[in-house]
Amino acid sequence: MLLLIVWIAVVVLALVVLGGIAYGVLGAVARLRKEVTGAAADLAPVLADVQATLAAAERSRQERADLR
Repeated sequence: MLLLIVWIAVVVLALVVLGGIAYGVLGAVARLRKEVTGAAADLAPVLADVQATLAAAERSRQERADLR
């Protein structure tokens, strides 16, 4: 009888520990997702500027090639 109580206590303790780990991991994933979304929003204008610069450079290169 005592062994059954010990096994039940071990199973309950294991479930509590696994629940705590899962809660921590899911919280970290949510924070990471929020950080990635914020970084994407912060970098969107920079990416647009880089694309505009690349397009202008390509137009300039084409104009020089047409002049030759």
